[in-house]
Amino acid sequence: MKKEMGHKFLKKLGKTRLRPGGVKGTDFLLAHIKFEAGNRVLEVACNRGINLISLAKRYPKTTFIGIDVDKESILEAQLEVVRNNLKNIEFMRVDAFHLTFSDNSFDYIINEAMLTMLTMFSDKSKSKALNEYYRVLKSGGLLLTHDILLLNNYEETRKTLSDAINMNVSPLPKENWLSLFEEAGFKTVNYLHDKLTLLTVSGLVDDEGILNTLKIIKNGFKKENRSQFIKMGVVFKKLEKDMNFICFVNKKVL
Repeated sequence: MKKEMGHKFLKKLGKTRLRPGGVKGTDFLLAHIKFEAGNRVLEVACNRGINLISLAKRYPKTTFIGIDVDKESILEAQLEVVRNNLKNIEFMRVDAFHLTFSDNSFDYIINEAMLTMLTMFSDKSKSKALNEYYRVLKSGGLLLTHDILLLNNYEETRKTLSDAINMNVSPLPKENWLSLFEEAGFKTVNYLHDKLTLLTVSGLVDDEGILNTLKIIKNGFKKENRSQFIKMGVVFKKLEKDMNFICFVNKKVL
């Protein structure tokens, strides 16, 4: 049976939001944004743009741009913009390592559940992305990230998680996350960490609603999905004392 990467597998089951700490983490980050006229918000790795589209509807005077490397996800997001006749939001296929924006272009950058997945050349890939974020942020702008935090048994936890989701991932302990941001020129002004909710029933309901949660669980227990679905659930439960979600609010300082 072909192994699928965890995020693609969950998307296939019907999961629309792929964030480690669910709505709690995202709401913590969004509380730091001033959705004012003229402000520009970039979301990197926006997937199908569900969160950003919701914000664009609520704050019509703020400009939103979402980018992702997945062609299908960007197309779905673009179609949703047309369906809703939104004028203050745009989606495009752009690589986080090579942002096609001028220096000092954005007041805020949102980046959820991506930095953990960057493993190329160890932390160098994370630094490369952070350097690009720093470049396109305005002075005093905020980078808002949402990732996985290692608490105990660092290497064993990383390997077990990578095996469960069929891809190499690189979550970090808090001090390593803080060092990465500092080395890129950011000052961490706030952070929050707590239990992962990605695959808990309560987390699914908060993120997806009751009906879609039932659909996801039903799809997960189909014969062709059952083995991977159960394995991921068991591993996330097993590792709940060894990893959390963590959200950082980082300010660009000169």
